[in-house]
Amino acid sequence: MSTGDVGAPAPEPGKIAPKRQRPRDAATLIIIDRSGPEPRVLMGKRRMEQVFMPGKYVFPGGRVDKGDRHVASADELSEADTAKLLLEMKGTATVGRARALALAAIRETYEEAGLVVGSAVPAQSAPKPPLGWAAFHAHGFVPRLSPLTFLARAITPPGRPRRYDTRFFCVDAAAIVHRTETNDGELSSLHWLTMAAARDLDLPAITRVVLEDLTDRLRTTDLYSAVATIPFYHHRSGSFRRDMLTWPQSKP
Repeated sequence: MSTGDVGAPAPEPGKIAPKRQRPRDAATLIIIDRSGPEPRVLMGKRRMEQVFMPGKYVFPGGRVDKGDRHVASADELSEADTAKLLLEMKGTATVGRARALALAAIRETYEEAGLVVGSAVPAQSAPKPPLGWAAFHAHGFVPRLSPLTFLARAITPPGRPRRYDTRFFCVDAAAIVHRTETNDGELSSLHWLTMAAARDLDLPAITRVVLEDLTDRLRTTDLYSAVATIPFYHHRSGSFRRDMLTWPQSKP
């Protein structure tokens, strides 16, 4: 289930604006294949009958589920990425929520694209999987978080049928340890695309913007740089904003 876009039309004159929905935590995983002459990313097309962004090309992703808060992992996110995820987190900011975001990105990528980012575990030592993770564990793996890095964040504007507070993670394709035939039907026409080819597709506005953020990150710094800033797209007082989240934060 893919998430988020950035443009929001104002309510028509004389009409009551829809009730504001609280955005739900969600995550997206951008898989980057850097084995060739230029980077490629994995994208798929959403079904036309879907309510949210029908027919758009997106990265695998979706909302955080309850099981994502409890599943065991082979390792953890870096200190820097965890700290960046906690910056301006709505509600109660906890390491557990930050961790669940990354795990949701891994789980959704498995469900939508059949790709496993994880570490092999012997069946006799595998932990009991929480709700939503049994199929992933059945292949003999537990999720691995350290290959992921935080790239960008976007909150769906008010007035959309669904709203998400989406964190975009990146991972190198070399972190894929297993490929399956799993596909929950959310995405079709999965393809590895260069940045130029991806820009020619029918993309949600936020996906197009984040592609440029990724291009900038790859061009100007190490993908896994601890000091890289995080673009944060959201609306405030009716205006669209692009703020930059930085870590470590300077002390006053």
